[in-house]
Amino acid sequence: MEYLRLGKTELTVTKPSMGCLPLQRCTVDEAVDLLRAAYDGGIRFFDTANAYTDSEKKLGLALADVRGDIVIATKSGASDYDGVLRHVENSLKMLKTDHVDLLQLHNPDEFPDPDDPKGAYQGALEAKRRGWTNHVGITAHRLSVAKQAIESGLYETLQFPFSYISAPEDLALAEACKQADMGFIAMKGLAGGLLTNAAACHAFMGQYDNVVPIWGIQRPEELAEWLAVAEENPVMDDKLRAVIEADRAALSGTFCRSCGYCMPCPMGIEIRNCARMDMLLRRSPWQQYYTPEWTEKMERIEDCLGCGLCASRCPYGLNPPELMARNLADWRTYGPSRENNEQ
Repeated sequence: MEYLRLGKTELTVTKPSMGCLPLQRCTVDEAVDLLRAAYDGGIRFFDTANAYTDSEKKLGLALADVRGDIVIATKSGASDYDGVLRHVENSLKMLKTDHVDLLQLHNPDEFPDPDDPKGAYQGALEAKRRGWTNHVGITAHRLSVAKQAIESGLYETLQFPFSYISAPEDLALAEACKQADMGFIAMKGLAGGLLTNAAACHAFMGQYDNVVPIWGIQRPEELAEWLAVAEENPVMDDKLRAVIEADRAALSGTFCRSCGYCMPCPMGIEIRNCARMDMLLRRSPWQQYYTPEWTEKMERIEDCLGCGLCASRCPYGLNPPELMARNLADWRTYGPSRENNEQ
């Protein structure tokens, strides 16, 4: 297992590491078994958040007895001093620990005012003074917030979506963090599930000696694949470069990253998947998206009010109603045409 230094925190973390958001979709027993298997496989860095429902609780149940061997990062999405402290105090209870190694402000809409005595940043500093966290970082989906965080010199780490189909300006953040001696944590390394070649993803991340990818892992077979790739440690070659170039040609540009910040929709539309259905149909078994459940989800797109709420929330400046309308039309033709061609 490869280790790297997480910037000025001086924390040493494994590359790869584990993102714990998907644990919400596991039973307690499944999550505990998965986390123990990750630990037994050599993973020593686990990233979670107060907002991930029971993810912190499951992490505490699974790994409290090896707390000294692991690095834990969590997040608070509160925008005020008191809210951050409440979140951290609850996180410590759930995680069964007296401190977290890294506390991150969770995807603020705007760069937090560091001089606001009642603001989130001052709350994070107070958590550090109390010994509840050793280090303070920030996560972002907005490029402007990420750049301000780096330029401010206030944060020890940045977590940002980072994959081989990211825009050049997003990829440039890794070097900017390196120059600022900030740890760079790469989330959404699979671009919301659109990238399927683990070796290519691993080799891409391997080109950056300051980037730690956190893979969202939900199933034992996913964990086994990442552990196997880490052991094999494939490096960039012509074959993997061809995979990456093909994916970039097919996927780069205006696409939904499935971050979910556009939701909830007042009409109950599952925006984050409906807005990228065309890609899901072409990159996974298409038949699974023509069940009665998915038919109901896709047809609900017609209930869109055009209220603009989802567009106002999208950190990438996309127009989800427009994307969903286009994807609905594609969904209506793709399955029947494929079925007719296969008969």
